Amino acid sequence: MTRHLLNWDETLFRDPEVFDPDFVPEQFNFREAQMHELAFQLRPGLQGARPLNTVCRGPPGTGKTTTIRKLFAEVEETTKTLVPVYVNCQIDNTTFGIISEVYSQVSGHLPRGSGGTSTKKVFDAVARVLEREQKILVVALDDANYLLYENELNRVLYSLLRTHEVYPGTKIGVIVILSDLSIQLADRLDARAQSIFRPGEVYFNPYSSDEVRVILDERARQGFYPGVLPGEQLDLVVDRTMRGGDLRVGIDLLKRAGIAAEMDGRRRIEEKDVLRAYTASRFLHLDAVIRTLDADERGVLDLIARASAERDEITSGELFDEIHEAIGLRYTRYYEIVTKLEAMRIVDITFRAGRGRTRSVNLRYEPERILERLK
Repeated sequence: MTRHLLNWDETLFRDPEVFDPDFVPEQFNFREAQMHELAFQLRPGLQGARPLNTVCRGPPGTGKTTTIRKLFAEVEETTKTLVPVYVNCQIDNTTFGIISEVYSQVSGHLPRGSGGTSTKKVFDAVARVLEREQKILVVALDDANYLLYENELNRVLYSLLRTHEVYPGTKIGVIVILSDLSIQLADRLDARAQSIFRPGEVYFNPYSSDEVRVILDERARQGFYPGVLPGEQLDLVVDRTMRGGDLRVGIDLLKRAGIAAEMDGRRRIEEKDVLRAYTASRFLHLDAVIRTLDADERGVLDLIARASAERDEITSGELFDEIHEAIGLRYTRYYEIVTKLEAMRIVDITFRAGRGRTRSVNLRYEPERILERLK
């Protein structure tokens, strides 16, 4: 059979940016309810009042960041009064870094002499801009779990939400975005921050298989030329995405499979391209989750991986005994962590047939891959 090959100057990609992690699609499916809830929280800001504070919560890869970016883009097109500022707390995870990023987006330039400038001076500059230009501010703190150490989240929230006490008339709202379902902010914030934050909550549930197929099909239609991704290969990408537990796995998989086919000079993606690409893409979700784990959670995952490498089946009771002996966790904390790892699609917990209520804990990834990443 003759293979249809690309010419040297041809490409499979109509728009490669469609597969970038920070791409915001025009057609954004299955998050209408969350968009509506967030728009309601921001509505006071469009009417000249302070926006309502919000927590966006959901597993990684459920559209939280894209929803915020899309909503903020609509706000910027609608009004100049409400100023939305997005902060990636994996990058800016100190109070000074966050306030500097806010100032940069509000004023259009970095703070002068920021190397020797105090947080208070930068924050005062932000407040003066808001006061002078009569702007209302809403700040989205993405991956805010990175601020829970060293008391940074308390400091950031207190600084932003108490501004009006020093600069009367300033109005600031905060959106906290969390991918860690186990974090209860009420337990992690001090009394001062709690008293002024009082957020509403918007939950982002995992996408179903059918929803993932629609989303990836839409990305493929935007990013590839017609005919590049056959239906059976799309089905394979969807299957691997659901195994990975993160929509970003599927988007990255499309990109890598397209590159593989293009490098071979073929006009269509084949099964071997998807399977080869999956060897790299499948770990995106695992890496994203591991970055959010605290010391106890990493310790439990490490011991699960080591036990899984030694034997085929681990019961929950046996695992607790080993973890309690190794790192001294009590059962309640152990149960919270294992339940979280299941919710984050790192492990599966199943009941064993014929053994009463005995549960087995099984990894979704090879133990050695997890141990490599935990290092």
